[in-house]
Amino acid sequence: MKPTSRRKFLEKAGLATLVSVSPLEAEPEKTKELFVHHVYFYLKNPNDAKDEAALMEGLHKLAKVPTIQYVHIGKPAATSRSVIVKDYSISWLCFFKNIIEEEIYQTHPIHLDFIKEYSHLWEKVVVYDSIGPKKVS
Repeated sequence: MKPTSRRKFLEKAGLATLVSVSPLEAEPEKTKELFVHHVYFYLKNPNDAKDEAALMEGLHKLAKVPTIQYVHIGKPAATSRSVIVKDYSISWLCFFKNIIEEEIYQTHPIHLDFIKEYSHLWEKVVVYDSIGPKKVS
């Protein structure tokens, strides 16, 4: 049997047209659920006001990624219950229409520049992503 390239296989199978379809059309289930992206930054120097200010500056730049629907930048609240975690420096919470919009954000030049310019400030990041209905009744 003669070896076939992936492209030739797709063309022969009649699937090549799917490659040209937008992700929204090809995977409609990915457009139905709100996507929430929550990042906790742990600064290398948590008591350094300059580092904190620099990261805040970077996050404000990052908030300009067009697929972000809503963003919240915060610091640990002055609450004290046993279930509350307050060991992080800064929290970044943003909402996207769907997972596709979040995937665009992940590869957007503003996001890539943010990582390149500001990652030296943190020792660790923890990310919680979740999906759910766009509207809860």
